[in-house]
Amino acid sequence: MNRIQNLAAKIASQLVERGETVSVAESSTGGLVSASLLAVPGASSYFVGGAVVYTASARNALLGVELSDYPGVRAASEPYALLLARTMRARLGTTWALSETGAAGPTGNRYGDAAGHTCVGVSGKLERAATLETGLADRARNMDLFALRALEELEAALGSA
Repeated sequence: MNRIQNLAAKIASQLVERGETVSVAESSTGGLVSASLLAVPGASSYFVGGAVVYTASARNALLGVELSDYPGVRAASEPYALLLARTMRARLGTTWALSETGAAGPTGNRYGDAAGHTCVGVSGKLERAATLETGLADRARNMDLFALRALEELEAALGSA
């Protein structure tokens, strides 16, 4: 088992033990976070749903989030990651929600963030956000590192709540 799978299994066990649920809104990980949580047997007891909100049109349609309603908030930022997590949690009624938004590469995004930049957000009994800068232009590697960091943030939140 790789690090992502091990961490997802640990998170799944904690959620089941506590009778809690999770939902996911992810962008540049392209579904890897959701897939890692769903790969654990018994996922239906803790995983409610997820969305890949890779574009503004997907975000608007799936989450109903129009950035014009949030002056000063831009994609690929910690405030945006928290907005996604809060919105997903509210829409699906989960105990926890996890989000990710970034630039996997090989180039940066239109906001000036370099490839390898992502922000993750956790909303639940407590909230947290974090930024990761890998310094890599390798898209697939960044996607894995972004998913790992998102799961690490959820694990930390579960441990603190």
